[in-house]
Amino acid sequence: MTIDTLYKIIQTRRKTMPVGSYVALLFTKGEDKIIQKVGEEATEVVIAAKNKDKKEIIYEMADLWFHSLVLLAALDIKPEEVLKELDSRHSEKKKGG
Repeated sequence: MTIDTLYKIIQTRRKTMPVGSYVALLFTKGEDKIIQKVGEEATEVVIAAKNKDKKEIIYEMADLWFHSLVLLAALDIKPEEVLKELDSRHSEKKKGG
């Protein structure tokens, strides 16, 4: 699955709010809950990294990426916008910035 595919699924669930959907539940609880989840997942990534547990790092990073995409959708920011920012940083580095 690509980031774009997952983001589109999140957007669809935000619009349709299907019963039983975790994404719909997050949007129902609001931005503060989504932000809280991103913070929790980031902390879990840090702990897994500190423990050097590769399997746990991968698992928690997937959760962090997922919740970050939910947050981007909540704020109407497309993943391409973040990728564009990363690309501009890479371009600046090539120029000596």
